[in-house]
Amino acid sequence: MTFKIMLVLASRSPRRRQLLSLGGWMFHVLAADVDETRLPGESPDAFVRRLAREKALAVAPQTRPGAVIIGADTAVVEGDAILGKPADMAEAEQMLRRLRGRTHQVYTGIAAYRPADEHFVDDVCITDVSMRLYSDDEIRAYLATGDSLDKAGGYAIQHRGFHPVAEGGLTGCYANVVGLPLCHLVRMLKKLDVPPLADVPRACQRALRYQCPIYQAVLRGEA
Repeated sequence: MTFKIMLVLASRSPRRRQLLSLGGWMFHVLAADVDETRLPGESPDAFVRRLAREKALAVAPQTRPGAVIIGADTAVVEGDAILGKPADMAEAEQMLRRLRGRTHQVYTGIAAYRPADEHFVDDVCITDVSMRLYSDDEIRAYLATGDSLDKAGGYAIQHRGFHPVAEGGLTGCYANVVGLPLCHLVRMLKKLDVPPLADVPRACQRALRYQCPIYQAVLRGEA
Protein backbone atom coordinates (compact mmCIF):
# COMPACT_ATOMS: atom_id res chain seq x y z
CA MET A 1 0.00 0.00 0.00
CA THR A 2 1.24 3.53 -0.76
CA PHE A 3 0.28 7.09 -0.05
CA LYS A 4 -1.10 7.32 -3.60
CA ILE A 5 -3.86 4.82 -2.96
CA MET A 6 -7.24 5.91 -4.29
CA LEU A 7 -10.12 6.24 -1.88
CA VAL A 8 -13.68 5.84 -3.09
CA LEU A 9 -16.50 7.58 -1.22
CA ALA A 10 -19.69 5.54 -1.58
CA SER A 11 -21.98 8.51 -0.99
CA ARG A 12 -23.59 11.28 -2.99
CA SER A 13 -23.53 13.65 0.01
CA PRO A 14 -21.69 16.89 -0.78
CA ARG A 15 -21.10 17.37 2.95
CA ARG A 16 -19.24 14.07 3.24
CA ARG A 17 -17.26 14.94 0.13
CA GLN A 18 -16.23 18.28 1.65
CA LEU A 19 -15.22 16.67 4.92
CA LEU A 20 -13.24 13.87 3.27
CA SER A 21 -11.28 16.44 1.25
CA LEU A 22 -9.86 17.80 4.52
CA GLY A 23 -7.72 14.66 4.88
CA GLY A 24 -5.67 15.46 1.76
CA TRP A 25 -6.44 12.07 0.21
CA MET A 26 -7.07 11.47 -3.47
CA PHE A 27 -10.60 10.15 -3.86
CA HIS A 28 -13.55 9.95 -6.18
CA VAL A 29 -17.25 9.46 -5.58
CA LEU A 30 -19.50 6.54 -6.49
CA ALA A 31 -22.99 6.92 -5.07
CA ALA A 32 -24.33 3.74 -3.46
CA ASP A 33 -27.95 2.72 -3.83
CA VAL A 34 -29.03 0.44 -0.96
CA ASP A 35 -32.26 -0.29 0.87
CA GLU A 36 -32.13 1.78 4.07
CA THR A 37 -35.01 0.01 5.82
CA ARG A 38 -34.32 -0.80 9.46
CA LEU A 39 -34.45 -4.49 10.31
CA PRO A 40 -36.81 -5.66 13.07
CA GLY A 41 -35.21 -5.17 16.48
CA GLU A 42 -32.08 -3.62 15.00
CA SER A 43 -30.25 -1.23 17.34
CA PRO A 44 -29.16 2.21 16.07
CA ASP A 45 -25.52 1.14 16.31
CA ALA A 46 -26.11 -2.02 14.29
CA PHE A 47 -28.33 -0.16 11.80
CA VAL A 48 -25.81 2.51 10.78
CA ARG A 49 -22.91 0.05 10.86
CA ARG A 50 -24.75 -2.36 8.54
CA LEU A 51 -25.73 0.33 6.05
CA ALA A 52 -22.19 1.73 5.94
CA ARG A 53 -20.86 -1.74 5.09
CA GLU A 54 -23.59 -2.36 2.50
CA LYS A 55 -22.85 0.95 0.78
CA ALA A 56 -19.16 0.11 0.56
CA LEU A 57 -19.92 -3.33 -0.85
CA ALA A 58 -22.46 -1.95 -3.34
CA VAL A 59 -19.89 0.08 -5.27
CA ALA A 60 -17.01 -2.41 -5.01
CA PRO A 61 -17.59 -3.92 -8.51
CA GLN A 62 -17.10 -0.46 -10.03
CA THR A 63 -13.75 0.31 -8.39
CA ARG A 64 -10.20 -0.09 -9.60
CA PRO A 65 -7.77 -2.64 -8.11
CA GLY A 66 -6.20 -1.44 -4.87
CA ALA A 67 -8.93 1.04 -4.02
CA VAL A 68 -10.25 1.49 -0.50
CA ILE A 69 -13.97 2.20 -0.32
CA ILE A 70 -15.57 4.32 2.40
CA GLY A 71 -19.23 3.85 3.24
CA ALA A 72 -21.13 5.94 5.77
CA ASP A 73 -24.63 6.23 7.14
CA THR A 74 -26.04 8.79 9.58
CA ALA A 75 -29.19 8.52 11.66
CA VAL A 76 -30.84 10.75 14.23
CA VAL A 77 -32.07 8.80 17.25
CA GLU A 78 -34.73 10.24 19.54
CA GLY A 79 -36.03 7.90 22.20
CA ASP A 80 -36.81 4.58 20.53
CA ALA A 81 -37.12 6.10 17.06
CA ILE A 82 -34.51 6.24 14.31
CA LEU A 83 -35.11 9.28 12.13
CA GLY A 84 -33.63 9.00 8.66
CA LYS A 85 -34.20 11.36 5.75
CA PRO A 86 -37.80 12.63 5.61
CA ALA A 87 -39.88 11.39 2.71
CA ASP A 88 -41.58 14.75 2.22
CA MET A 89 -42.09 18.18 3.77
CA ALA A 90 -44.82 16.95 6.08
CA GLU A 91 -42.54 14.33 7.58
CA ALA A 92 -39.68 16.83 7.83
CA GLU A 93 -41.94 19.17 9.79
CA GLN A 94 -42.96 16.33 12.12
CA MET A 95 -39.32 15.51 12.78
CA LEU A 96 -38.39 19.11 13.52
CA ARG A 97 -41.31 19.47 15.92
CA ARG A 98 -40.37 16.21 17.63
CA LEU A 99 -36.76 17.28 18.13
CA ARG A 100 -37.49 20.86 19.27
CA GLY A 101 -36.24 21.64 22.76
CA ARG A 102 -35.04 18.06 23.30
CA THR A 103 -31.74 16.18 23.30
CA HIS A 104 -31.17 13.40 20.78
CA GLN A 105 -28.25 11.38 19.52
CA VAL A 106 -26.67 11.34 16.08
CA TYR A 107 -25.13 8.03 15.04
CA THR A 108 -22.80 7.70 12.07
CA GLY A 109 -21.54 4.31 10.99
CA ILE A 110 -18.44 4.27 8.81
CA ALA A 111 -16.88 1.34 6.99
CA ALA A 112 -13.69 1.01 4.99
CA TYR A 113 -13.38 -1.90 2.58
CA ARG A 114 -10.39 -3.03 0.54
CA PRO A 115 -11.73 -5.41 -2.11
CA ALA A 116 -8.25 -6.65 -3.08
CA ASP A 117 -8.02 -8.73 0.12
CA GLU A 118 -11.63 -8.30 1.35
CA HIS A 119 -10.40 -6.48 4.46
CA PHE A 120 -13.17 -4.62 6.28
CA VAL A 121 -12.94 -2.24 9.24
CA ASP A 122 -15.84 -0.26 10.67
CA ASP A 123 -16.76 2.05 13.52
CA VAL A 124 -19.63 4.07 14.94
CA CYS A 125 -19.54 7.61 16.35
CA ILE A 126 -22.28 9.00 18.61
CA THR A 127 -22.87 12.67 19.39
CA ASP A 128 -25.41 14.17 21.80
CA VAL A 129 -27.29 17.13 20.32
CA SER A 130 -29.65 19.48 22.19
CA MET A 131 -32.01 21.50 20.04
CA ARG A 132 -33.18 24.99 20.84
CA LEU A 133 -36.82 26.05 21.13
CA TYR A 134 -37.17 27.32 17.57
CA SER A 135 -40.59 28.64 16.59
CA ASP A 136 -43.17 27.27 14.16
CA ASP A 137 -42.40 30.21 11.88
CA GLU A 138 -38.71 29.26 11.90
CA ILE A 139 -39.61 25.69 10.99
CA ARG A 140 -41.72 26.86 8.05
CA ALA A 141 -38.99 29.23 6.86
CA TYR A 142 -36.40 26.46 7.02
CA LEU A 143 -38.63 23.99 5.20
CA ALA A 144 -39.11 26.56 2.45
CA THR A 145 -35.36 26.44 1.70
CA GLY A 146 -35.67 22.76 0.70
CA ASP A 147 -32.59 21.93 2.79
CA SER A 148 -34.45 19.54 5.08
CA LEU A 149 -35.29 16.70 2.70
CA ASP A 150 -31.87 15.08 2.29
CA LYS A 151 -30.87 15.32 5.96
CA ALA A 152 -31.29 12.68 8.66
CA GLY A 153 -33.74 14.05 11.19
CA GLY A 154 -34.78 16.77 8.75
CA TYR A 155 -32.10 19.31 9.67
CA ALA A 156 -28.54 20.43 8.98
CA ILE A 157 -26.61 21.53 12.03
CA GLN A 158 -24.52 23.91 9.95
CA HIS A 159 -27.44 25.77 8.32
CA ARG A 160 -26.74 29.43 9.09
CA GLY A 161 -30.29 30.63 8.63
CA PHE A 162 -31.89 28.05 10.91
CA HIS A 163 -29.07 27.12 13.35
CA PRO A 164 -31.31 24.58 15.14
CA VAL A 165 -28.91 23.49 17.88
CA ALA A 166 -28.96 25.21 21.25
CA GLU A 167 -25.95 27.28 22.34
CA GLY A 168 -23.45 24.80 23.76
CA GLY A 169 -25.83 22.01 22.83
CA LEU A 170 -23.29 19.72 21.17
CA THR A 171 -21.40 17.05 23.10
CA GLY A 172 -18.77 15.24 21.07
CA CYS A 173 -17.87 15.24 17.37
CA TYR A 174 -19.37 18.01 15.23
CA ALA A 175 -18.28 16.37 11.96
CA ASN A 176 -20.28 13.31 12.96
CA VAL A 177 -23.49 15.36 12.90
CA VAL A 178 -22.56 16.70 9.48
CA GLY A 179 -22.15 13.10 8.31
CA LEU A 180 -18.53 11.91 8.54
CA PRO A 181 -16.58 11.70 11.83
CA LEU A 182 -13.12 12.38 10.48
CA CYS A 183 -10.96 11.35 13.43
CA HIS A 184 -12.77 8.02 13.64
CA LEU A 185 -12.12 7.65 9.90
CA VAL A 186 -8.43 8.46 10.32
CA ARG A 187 -8.17 5.84 13.04
CA MET A 188 -9.87 3.28 10.80
CA LEU A 189 -7.90 3.98 7.65
CA LYS A 190 -4.60 3.56 9.47
CA LYS A 191 -5.59 -0.09 9.95
CA LEU A 192 -5.64 -0.33 6.15
CA ASP A 193 -2.26 1.40 5.79
CA VAL A 194 -3.85 4.63 4.56
CA PRO A 195 -2.54 7.53 6.67
CA PRO A 196 -3.92 11.08 6.39
CA LEU A 197 -2.00 13.52 4.22
CA ALA A 198 -3.02 16.55 6.29
CA ASP A 199 -3.53 17.55 9.91
CA VAL A 200 -7.13 16.33 10.00
CA PRO A 201 -8.16 17.57 13.48
CA ARG A 202 -6.84 21.04 12.78
CA ALA A 203 -8.39 21.21 9.31
CA CYS A 204 -11.73 19.89 10.59
CA GLN A 205 -11.95 22.31 13.50
CA ARG A 206 -11.02 25.23 11.29
CA ALA A 207 -13.57 24.30 8.62
CA LEU A 208 -16.39 23.72 11.11
CA ARG A 209 -15.39 26.53 13.50
CA TYR A 210 -15.59 24.16 16.42
CA GLN A 211 -13.08 23.36 19.14
CA CYS A 212 -13.41 19.60 19.45
CA PRO A 213 -12.99 18.27 23.01
CA ILE A 214 -12.57 14.61 22.04
CA TYR A 215 -10.32 14.36 18.98
CA GLN A 216 -7.19 13.42 20.92
CA ALA A 217 -9.03 10.63 22.76
CA VAL A 218 -10.51 9.39 19.49
CA LEU A 219 -7.14 9.23 17.77
CA ARG A 220 -5.72 7.36 20.77
CA GLY A 221 -8.57 4.85 20.50
CA GLU A 222 -10.09 5.91 23.82
CA ALA A 223 -13.41 7.32 22.55
